[in-house]
Amino acid sequence: MTRVAPETHDEILAAAGRRFAQTGYRGTSLQDIARDVGCSKAAVLYHFANKEAILTGLMDRPIGQLRELDERIAATSSPAEAQRVAADGFVDLAVRFRREIALLRGEFPDLLQQPAFSYIQHVPERLVNAFAGHSDRPAARIAALVVLAGIAETCGEFVDIPDAQLRSALLALVHRALEPVN
Repeated sequence: MTRVAPETHDEILAAAGRRFAQTGYRGTSLQDIARDVGCSKAAVLYHFANKEAILTGLMDRPIGQLRELDERIAATSSPAEAQRVAADGFVDLAVRFRREIALLRGEFPDLLQQPAFSYIQHVPERLVNAFAGHSDRPAARIAALVVLAGIAETCGEFVDIPDAQLRSALLALVHRALEPVN
């Protein structure tokens, strides 16, 4: 039996998140989301202006947490502290929001062009800088970029591993891969 309207925004967001993870953002239509929720496309549009607004709703919390991490890194007083804050904070963030990361896989460069992602367009560069301990050495910056991308990719891939286990494994890898900063 089809309902007239979804009960909450969360129901639409959950359906959209599942659908985006299955078929990608571009491969998902508002009609697909409505069908998954059990309502009309008009009912979805009652709650969200368009598909971009749904994506924004899904990513509000992760982007807000990323903004907080960026501010904590900016407030550090030394390269070693910046590296520690960036590594611990990004691992925590990636583990907490790994389902959101998984749904963006493969489409992130295109999605960065959307207004919902405007803030985070320059955050990866600042994270690489912090992971590298503010070093200009190519080896430090390469390791930082590989580790940063690897964390995101790993969290998107291993959505069923318990948080504590994934966090521990990632932090151990980060500490082995990054050059220590004095």
